[in-house]
Amino acid sequence: MTCCDLKCGLITGTVLGALIAVLGGILIPVGNMLIKNTVHKETVLENGTLAFETWTSVDIAIHRQFWLFDVQNADDVVSQGAKPVLVQKGPYTYKTRFIPKKNITFNDNYTVSFVLPAGAIFEPSMSVGTEEDIFTTLNLAVAGVYSLLGHKFANLLIQRSNSSLFQNRTVKELLWGYKDPMLGSMLGVFYPVRLPKLDGIHLIKHICNGSSFHPFLDKKEPLFFFVSDICRSISAEYEGTVDLKGIDVYRYMLPPEALASPAENPDNQCFCTDPVITKNCTMAGLLDLTACRGAPVYISLPHFLYGSKDLVQGVIGLNPNFDEHSIFMDVEPITGFTMRFAKRLQLNMLYGPSDSIVILNKIKDYTIFPILWVNETAGLDDETADLFKKELIGRMELLEGFQIGLIVVGLILFASCLIGLIVVCMKPKNTKLPLVVK
Repeated sequence: MTCCDLKCGLITGTVLGALIAVLGGILIPVGNMLIKNTVHKETVLENGTLAFETWTSVDIAIHRQFWLFDVQNADDVVSQGAKPVLVQKGPYTYKTRFIPKKNITFNDNYTVSFVLPAGAIFEPSMSVGTEEDIFTTLNLAVAGVYSLLGHKFANLLIQRSNSSLFQNRTVKELLWGYKDPMLGSMLGVFYPVRLPKLDGIHLIKHICNGSSFHPFLDKKEPLFFFVSDICRSISAEYEGTVDLKGIDVYRYMLPPEALASPAENPDNQCFCTDPVITKNCTMAGLLDLTACRGAPVYISLPHFLYGSKDLVQGVIGLNPNFDEHSIFMDVEPITGFTMRFAKRLQLNMLYGPSDSIVILNKIKDYTIFPILWVNETAGLDDETADLFKKELIGRMELLEGFQIGLIVVGLILFASCLIGLIVVCMKPKNTKLPLVVK
């Protein structure tokens, strides 16, 4: 090979290496744009998209775990006005959301409406006992008439049915319904569970009910979503990044401000309906859902987490714990899909002193009584996690590897050829000496 051929080859290699490296660099924004467009397309709630298939799927098991409070001193509460002594027992676990959404209708105003049938299947292997376990708990009917009716009329109903402040009920009765002797109708915390209910109307562009959010999340921005159980929208804040079956997800937590007193958080003002019970709206940790539910129900976090001392100390036996009683969601930041969540809420009712209701004559103060708390959970299964990693993360890593590979190969070829060209150019030329003949 002549010197000219070597130089031409090195120059060609240098240019080719530079072009390959530049091509790898160009593919980075192009690849990112391709990924972004694909994600935006697949996260829109339309027929045929991944978001729609996930939203309508019932393959991922959602469970509701119930912890019930058993009153240990019912007679002392009624006869002496003592504080209720409570013992928690649970979980009693049910599989829910196993029935597909019905009547899914795409509307002209870019919303979709649907009916979510409700149902529950008891899971004995995930429970501490059976549905026939008996608890001593607050009489739901008595607490209801105490809050909604005039006390003289309420006392007439209570005495005529020989009802008391507390009652003995099985887990199944308390959750799913029993015929109340005072009202003469069915009553239960979740009665009637098997009737369909309209769960909501959601924007097609982004699912805002906690199952999915907009793609490409920003850690600094809180997530807002509607929770039908508490009849309001709430926000969750970024807490940290955790690993879920090999997938990096953002953990969002419900901040204490969400249940702060209206004096501290004006957004909660409409949930303060009784200045006496809430101590002029300074009580934290409690939402009055009477107007929303049509029943005197108060919602809090389990064991009154983030609640005022008056709530926690109103009964004996509660122990608020952040790890066990807080609400969190693990959201995949690229797609905005919720991969795991724990929605924990406590249902409470009120009773208090009354001169007209005989069984409440000895009661000394208003008591927000915890009936039970529920942990609704769901998590990514191994099969779905593997599919997600293959279809999204795997392809992104392959594209990224291809981009980096082009850049590395191009730079190596460019550098080696450039160095070789410099060496060749700097090599001294051979000079022929004249031949002297004597």
